Amino acid sequence: MPAAKLPDPITSLQNPQVKRLVRLRNRRERERDGLLLIEGARELMRAESAGVRVDELFVCPELFSPEAHDLFPDLGGATPLSRAAFEKVSGRENPDGVLGVAPLPAPRLPQPGSDALVVVLHGLEKPGNVGAILRTADAAGAAGVLVLGRGADPYGPNVIRASQGSVFSVPTAVLDEPQALAWLAEQSFRTVACTPDAPADYWDTPLTGRVALLLGAEHAGLPAEWRTAHQSVRVPMHGQADSLNVATAAALVLYEALRQRRGGGV
Repeated sequence: MPAAKLPDPITSLQNPQVKRLVRLRNRRERERDGLLLIEGARELMRAESAGVRVDELFVCPELFSPEAHDLFPDLGGATPLSRAAFEKVSGRENPDGVLGVAPLPAPRLPQPGSDALVVVLHGLEKPGNVGAILRTADAAGAAGVLVLGRGADPYGPNVIRASQGSVFSVPTAVLDEPQALAWLAEQSFRTVACTPDAPADYWDTPLTGRVALLLGAEHAGLPAEWRTAHQSVRVPMHGQADSLNVATAAALVLYEALRQRRGGGV
């Protein structure tokens, strides 16, 4: 059966649809409307694979990447935009011509097993760091990610992009601090704070069992109440640098936890 013919594209930058999509790039507008933007063919496919209902699809075939051509051969029901209109609503320098609108997912707390590893992000403000940590948590088999405070929105377009859609694969919940502390205690997690002034190197610390890895913002680190964790670990620094990018530190500790869970030991 031949693919459905697309209607004429929206060309006006003042079109209400275009204006609405631009508005949804703002966190307050997304939260008010209960919606999110998912841009990119790979990110949309991962969202749909995770059960996210994409209600609206906007496309610009002129901008399609090879991956977009492969993943979206049938554009029936999609709303086409001109190149100028798509570039107006896109947050990317080189968009691949695919963008969806979906309901904001409900918070998903992990269902932890006896050897579950969760990541707790406190006040991280850079979307690239939050997205990279979500992507690494997914790759390392973490059970979930808890996002505390009003840092970067885990469902913001830039976080979705940096995670390459892993935010939809890993159970993710935005909580306030009392909620997070109560849940971690109820589930008997051992908290491990990652901080430069910790007494132990991360590879010398047992990271098996139910472990919650605590990570704070680069400029401020973890607040005092979160540094009183069961344990704290550091990434040793031997040069002039006195800290690492938080996403890099998270990757090191997550993969050490994975190594230990595979029988590597401390």
